Amino acid sequence: MKWKRATTVEVKYHGSAQQQVCPATGRNLPNNNRNTNATRHDGMRTAQQQVSWINPATESEMAFRKIAGGTILLGGSTLTILGLSQIVDYWSYRTRLSNVQASEQLIRNYIPNQLPSREAQLSTLKTTKEFDVLVVGGGATGSGCALDAVTRGLKTALIEREDFSSGASSKSTKLIHGGVRYLQKAFMNLDIDQYKLVKEALMERANLLDVAPHIAKQLPIMLPLYKWWQFPYYWAGIKMYDFVAGSQCLKRSYVLSKSRALELFPMLKKDQLVGAIVYYDGQQNDARMNLTIALTAARYGAAIANYVEVVSLLKNKDLDTGKEYVCGAKCRNVETDEFFDVKAKCVINATGPFSDSLRQMDDEKVEKICRPSSGVHIVLPGYYSPESMGLLDPATSDGRVIFFLPWEKVVIAGTTDTPTEVTSKPIPHEEEINFILSEIRNYLNPDVEVRRGDVLAAWSGIRPLVSDPNSKDTQSISRSHIVQVTDSKLVTIAGGKWTTYRKMAEDTLDAAVEACNLNFAKPCMTIGLQLEGSQKWTPTLYISLVQYYGLGPEVAHHLTSTYGDKALQVAKLAQVTGKRWPIVGKRLVAEFPYIEAEVRYAMKEYACTAIDIIARRTRLAFVNVQAAEEALPRIVEIMASELNWTEKRIQDELKAVQQFLYHEMGYKARFDQLTNAEINLSPLDMDRYTTRFHKFDKDQKGFITTIDLQRVLESAGYQVDEQTVHEILHEVDMNKNGQVELIEFLQLMSAIREGSVSGSRLAILMKSAEENLSKAGPIPVHRSGGGL
Repeated sequence: MKWKRATTVEVKYHGSAQQQVCPATGRNLPNNNRNTNATRHDGMRTAQQQVSWINPATESEMAFRKIAGGTILLGGSTLTILGLSQIVDYWSYRTRLSNVQASEQLIRNYIPNQLPSREAQLSTLKTTKEFDVLVVGGGATGSGCALDAVTRGLKTALIEREDFSSGASSKSTKLIHGGVRYLQKAFMNLDIDQYKLVKEALMERANLLDVAPHIAKQLPIMLPLYKWWQFPYYWAGIKMYDFVAGSQCLKRSYVLSKSRALELFPMLKKDQLVGAIVYYDGQQNDARMNLTIALTAARYGAAIANYVEVVSLLKNKDLDTGKEYVCGAKCRNVETDEFFDVKAKCVINATGPFSDSLRQMDDEKVEKICRPSSGVHIVLPGYYSPESMGLLDPATSDGRVIFFLPWEKVVIAGTTDTPTEVTSKPIPHEEEINFILSEIRNYLNPDVEVRRGDVLAAWSGIRPLVSDPNSKDTQSISRSHIVQVTDSKLVTIAGGKWTTYRKMAEDTLDAAVEACNLNFAKPCMTIGLQLEGSQKWTPTLYISLVQYYGLGPEVAHHLTSTYGDKALQVAKLAQVTGKRWPIVGKRLVAEFPYIEAEVRYAMKEYACTAIDIIARRTRLAFVNVQAAEEALPRIVEIMASELNWTEKRIQDELKAVQQFLYHEMGYKARFDQLTNAEINLSPLDMDRYTTRFHKFDKDQKGFITTIDLQRVLESAGYQVDEQTVHEILHEVDMNKNGQVELIEFLQLMSAIREGSVSGSRLAILMKSAEENLSKAGPIPVHRSGGGL
């Protein structure tokens, strides 16, 4: 029996895979069948794909074997139905993978070497007569749509108003997950849509870990239990999470005794702990993953450009019906202020929380569908958590969940979930930061003093939720996505979650193909399609960088886990350190493995501004704001040399990054902690700190400068380079006038005593110098882990 492809396009919510029905039998069809069979082609491993359908008899036979294997023995009608559902989904997924064959067109379009420059991409956008698809929005969903479209054989363009992943896609919890709490709601509320969302996300989780293994990894997450009755409740829920994942389960969850839980997570609060449950989810470098998807689309021939915004939509009139339809967009190059038109048969709106803005360009009277929600995260020093174990607080004081996860040698804690207004520059507020800190204290040992001053960075991301316009409770809104096609054929994809970006893109392109008569397009080709950098990556690739290039192991591992097999190209750009070891790889800051060569390489990946590099090509701004500020001058210096920036552009870049760090990455909250701090010191402490200050301010000016600090350090026998002295003073110089006044110093010491500031190098340095003026010896000048 031969099946014909049957597709429908509807304006509706999509919580799971859209089913296609065989007109002859009425059976649900698998969408298209693929696998990750990979062959060598010009030295590159590329997923090679073609579509075939499952024979009904074969499907039944395979399902029967699975049932016979014991699934139906789970018992109970509900579990039996779920088991049968798992069988169908498993074989649908496996068959889609197992029938992937060579697609010559896909291979022929692949660009194996250097990507086209940004100038070349812009030229393609301006000179191409008409694209098949124009995707607006360079986040995870938009980049996924571009990759889906171009691998279907469609002439594709992707434009982004700022940088790729500049919005919520770089400000997530960094998890690739199905959503434990969504599954809980599914069963508690008998909500089939939530269940489908979780099941779909778990399938996508497995695919993402497979196609980008250098960026994504498995992460065990501990759920500590403090009451005996919680064991059966949470055990059943976590086991159901494993069960719903089916064959895509990463590793089975398990139970820990109290002693074993404390052994694996010694920071846990011991009192009343009865044990723990550990389950597995995925983790990623979200901004890097987003960029990787966009670069993969470019590899397959898509014209992609950041810093290109849509000014208005272009429309033509259908001569037969008299109706207007969208046929492209009038665009502006943000960098040069140049305007140009991009024509396309189909325009896809994938602008996340800004979806309504583009929809209103199409129809100014259209009802809004986006219900934005703010999610704040904070970053703490790495010693707050084990390196390879996360923590889940399943029930915070306001009924939400908080994750506590190791990432990039630091610890991420979050998130909040608060209705907000749409803005391109969301700010983390002090009350949200303190809420997260207070929840963390409930689970950590009293020996671990959770201090406000330990916050290294903080950010807010806006989730593009969609809901009933009358609903105000974002907590109850499903993360399902909606695909909408207007009468003018503008295709909008809104809602959803990071993990399901690929399925969202597939649903969007399916709708676009039918709505815009792109019938020559191939079926979706993205399951199992290897992403940029994964083709030749292996877990031990970093050793080659150490042995053949002379990079340090930490830097080498960082490069391979960020760029995959493209790390070799970054290594070739690395400069000699002048040290015995490592031979090459000058770091931007001492504590983190980011090197200067990454700045040069970033411009080949379309980085245009210093923020692009400090926040998304590297993640310095997300792991430590002070470190990012210290690296800024060198980053700008390298970019100015490569891009021939004028002095005005250099100053503009420095100011832009400082504003970004100040407002969007938590520096403002730190500034407020010091400038608004009352001086709560005892008379004895006040005298002691004033005396210490005047030992540095020998001229009794009322302030100290870098010259004062350097003079005292030299008299005490300490050797600290001038740049480091400037950085140390800059940390405390709140009004940025190049000096620290007595009142600023006393505010600093008071804030340290109260725990709102920690790890101040100036305070430690002055104390050590005071105690050792008659001695000579080494003094620590690196950050101790404290931050905002």
